[in-house]
Amino acid sequence: MVEWSVDAVRACETVRSIVVAAPPGHVHDFGGHDLGVVAGGDTRARSVANALEAVGTELVAIHDAARPLLTPELFEGVVATLVADPDAAGAIAAVPVVDTIKRAGGVSNVISGTVDRSQLWAAQTPQVFRTAALRAALEIGGEARNSVTDEAMLVEAVGGTVLIHPATPENLKVTTPLDLRVAELLLAARS
Repeated sequence: MVEWSVDAVRACETVRSIVVAAPPGHVHDFGGHDLGVVAGGDTRARSVANALEAVGTELVAIHDAARPLLTPELFEGVVATLVADPDAAGAIAAVPVVDTIKRAGGVSNVISGTVDRSQLWAAQTPQVFRTAALRAALEIGGEARNSVTDEAMLVEAVGGTVLIHPATPENLKVTTPLDLRVAELLLAARS
């Protein structure tokens, strides 16, 4: 899945370099003349911080290898969304939530409410940031940094404006065997 994502990023005109944050002990599993590899950390934020040390550009993109259906068009679109607004700190790929969302809690999973989905978006990657803004956001400490599920959360927490670039559900996250099968079918259909 890393190779699928890297191939899509390599096809982007705006990309100057690629850095992979590899799981500890797997740094040597990746490589290539145009690919930097750093050791990932014990949290998502630590992995991003490690990779960010190798970045010297004004903009930086974060992409999860768990989203192997990335297209160069989506990547370039997120970059363009950020570049178009000089006051924004970042831009993310996202899709409108289409399911009805229920709030439930406790042991019994009794529904306590229905969330208005009209303003809800499901965040994806790539997420593109002004490098200085992401570095500043990563400096926040404590549990907030360790519990983030995406970098936009960090940038939002320090007051940065993050924009949405509409994506498609095809940019799915592979977390189950079914997701992997769907991703393989969609990739095969592209060929």
